[in-house]
Amino acid sequence: MRKKIKNYALVTCLFVFLFVIIGGGFHLTAGAAFIAAVTGSPLVIYAFKHRYNAQTRVAEERREEPASGVILRERS
Repeated sequence: MRKKIKNYALVTCLFVFLFVIIGGGFHLTAGAAFIAAVTGSPLVIYAFKHRYNAQTRVAEERREEPASGVILRERS
């Protein structure tokens, strides 16, 4: 339950951050900044989640590889 609340809080903070930065940076109206933040938040979450999962996969592959394979590759 605590993790779920943390995730919702992070998404809310991201939304507010995007709302302020995009709205102020591009001098948008409140409605336009809201739409930009609503559409930008899922995009940013997807990008970070995709990058994190790729890094995790690479780290797991390295852990599962036998040490002899690593040593042979370093000598080449």
